[in-house]
Amino acid sequence: MDNAKSIAGIVGPALVVMVLSEMKIWNPTLYATQIVPLVYVSGVLLFIAGLAVIRQHNVWTWKWPVVITLIGWLGGLLGLVRMFFPQRYQAQFKNDIYALVLELLLVTAGVFLTYKAYLSTDKPAA
Repeated sequence: MDNAKSIAGIVGPALVVMVLSEMKIWNPTLYATQIVPLVYVSGVLLFIAGLAVIRQHNVWTWKWPVVITLIGWLGGLLGLVRMFFPQRYQAQFKNDIYALVLELLLVTAGVFLTYKAYLSTDKPAA
């Protein structure tokens, strides 16, 4: 549980800040002006971050730490998509409602992990 809280303490706040800073509310033209090499580099970084999370925390249980594992796998997969299909990535999510729903889900997951890392008083299982 200590490993999960430690990783959640990094992944949670980072996820919240990354997603909020990419939202159209703050950066309305962020994706309209992205160039292909930048999409590729962000994919490399996402892939490495996802891989690091998976290597340190690949836990499949019916408890809250599985959220960390899922975010690691999703980050790695999104990184691969950005690396192999950078031209298509910019055209994705033209429908703003899908992007907004995904962003809200990611922010919720980040807030949840942040809560579990810093405020939760989970007791270890006996």
